[in-house]
Amino acid sequence: MTISVPQDGRLRLLSYRGAGGDPRIGAALADGSVLDIADAASAAGIKPGFDPSSMISLIESGSAGLDAIRKLAASGGQNGLTIAEKQFLPPIPRLTKNIYCVGWNYVEHFQEGAEFRADPNLKLPEHPVFFSKGVNSLNGPFDPVPYDTNVSNRVDWEVELAVVIGKKGRNISEAGAMGHVFGYTVLNDTSAREVQQKKHGGQWFKGKSLDGHAPMGPWIVPAGDLDPSNLRLLCRINGEVRQDGSTRQMYFKVPRIIAELSLGLTLEPGDVIATGTPPGVGFAMKPPQYLKPGDIMESEIEEIGAIRNTIAAV
Repeated sequence: MTISVPQDGRLRLLSYRGAGGDPRIGAALADGSVLDIADAASAAGIKPGFDPSSMISLIESGSAGLDAIRKLAASGGQNGLTIAEKQFLPPIPRLTKNIYCVGWNYVEHFQEGAEFRADPNLKLPEHPVFFSKGVNSLNGPFDPVPYDTNVSNRVDWEVELAVVIGKKGRNISEAGAMGHVFGYTVLNDTSAREVQQKKHGGQWFKGKSLDGHAPMGPWIVPAGDLDPSNLRLLCRINGEVRQDGSTRQMYFKVPRIIAELSLGLTLEPGDVIATGTPPGVGFAMKPPQYLKPGDIMESEIEEIGAIRNTIAAV
């Protein structure tokens, strides 16, 4: 599969495995090559102001770090490296916290799941409903998603816009929330439905947190390069579109999500918030449809990029 870089001038920051196996940071360029930040900074004789092997360090450096990368990219330095998809890592290769998630944040998705809830007449919540995915659910943008029939044979797809926090804060105001965002990426909140719904007592956390059930990437687009209010989200299974929505359909928008989540809870650089999924998930289809080994799950957000994961039997 060829990884295409949109020709729109946006900065796209990725993590990949270097020749020695260690994570490295790169910037995807319009010509399809990747600027290795450490090599480019060394060649230019500059210190970028962050650890060029750590995405978290870059995130913590804020606008100064981004400015340094933009200058390196514009200089046309070392940019001949082409990255094969198998070398990609999640943009943040190792999370320090669970992934924060918002449930029921698209009205039509809330409605399509009504008949499966204990109370089908449940109304949309007045506040965002939060849960989390364990850190080991994190997966690469092109890596296989494990499928273990001993755990679940009702594995479902959920394409989501993920927000990456860039500035530490607690009790953040809705008006000031966007100032705490570093950027955006694509995430699939892959879900074991019978664990989430009934088999283990309706446990959202366990049903959402199986190993490898949060493929993320392929890169982060900085907040200053992207308006998250009207982005098209798509999920394809074996090339067939299953989900096709827009972030404009969000019930709670990004500023409200950050403000509510941060009440009494400190958000830190590198925290990830998955903001909910549009309608079109498998369990609500007639008849229900689920992922199976060999399926190809593609999750795309226009203006960001696409990830592609094969469902692989354990």
